[in-house]
Amino acid sequence: MGWISKRLAVVLALTLGFAASAAAHTADISTGKIVAQKDRAYRVDIGFLATDLERIFSETMSERSGVDLSQPGVLETEIGRLIQRRVSLQDAEGHVCASRVDYAGEDKTNADSALVVLLFDCSNAPGNIFYDATKLLKAQGPKGKHLVTVGDGPDAGQTMLYPADPALDLSKPLETVWQLAWKFLKAGVEHIVTGYDHLCFLFALLLWATRVWPVVKIVTAFTVSHSVTLSLAALNIVTLPTQWVEAAIAASIIYVAVENFFSRRVDGRWRDTFFFGFIHGFGFASGLLEMGVPQNAVLPALASFNIGVEIGQLAIVLVFVPLLLAADKATGNKRSPQLVYAGSAIIALFGAYWLLERVGLLG
Repeated sequence: MGWISKRLAVVLALTLGFAASAAAHTADISTGKIVAQKDRAYRVDIGFLATDLERIFSETMSERSGVDLSQPGVLETEIGRLIQRRVSLQDAEGHVCASRVDYAGEDKTNADSALVVLLFDCSNAPGNIFYDATKLLKAQGPKGKHLVTVGDGPDAGQTMLYPADPALDLSKPLETVWQLAWKFLKAGVEHIVTGYDHLCFLFALLLWATRVWPVVKIVTAFTVSHSVTLSLAALNIVTLPTQWVEAAIAASIIYVAVENFFSRRVDGRWRDTFFFGFIHGFGFASGLLEMGVPQNAVLPALASFNIGVEIGQLAIVLVFVPLLLAADKATGNKRSPQLVYAGSAIIALFGAYWLLERVGLLG
């Protein structure tokens, strides 16, 4: 194996190594729905992917030292308090609205999600009301995002809050559909770039590729099929349990990685990609649904997120394939089997780890 090939193998191993200490999809996305009630009262529904809430809860265990979480109802109470301490409504003068937890537990509309309902009394805050979720975003981490819906029904306004954003003035109009679409596009790029399982799948498919046309067919087939299931899931036409979708994605990674040891065919690989793309589309949809698809902008959000996924995917391919071709020059313009086998073995191991984790055999 030439020195370029060795370097590429090291780069691939390091890139995939990030996945050893992180889940394949670290969403870090929460939702907040704010609905005004009578007499300056507000209801705020805070939603999470269940795995994200579990992580935040475990990282803040010092806040509940000595609490017996095994007692009935105590866990739900502590989850409610966790979020209550990190979300507030107040006016410009700093008068904080009194709050109480109305519900904490499973989101009954989505078994993979958790919901905390907070009720606020702002009768002692006479000015414009501001929604402050900075403490919540800090708990979510540096990549945290909080999709906020203000109001109810098709005319509800929406915006995306990030850790550095100030408190949201509820008296001001929120973002337009197209401003929100731009944020969904960026979220799509981030989802594919940080989706280590999808990256493993693409890398394994491309390791034997030496010509442009097979790469075009692979990428196109993947795009077409995953766009179909992404759309079906985002529109709630077809939904599948997240755990089994993620397990199937892991199995697809193992399949294409192991296939590299027995076949060097690339021209026909678009067929495998097309089939597995349907499964990966449901995985992409989970990232979109975790953000909460805007009711007044379903199609722009869906299209923007999908375009973002494609931009991220294309950027990765445009970097990875030239690296492979550069490595070929060190081996007489031929693909090094050692490079392919080493890369495939690493990818297969990660796929096996994710599969065992997602079917509940690890951790």
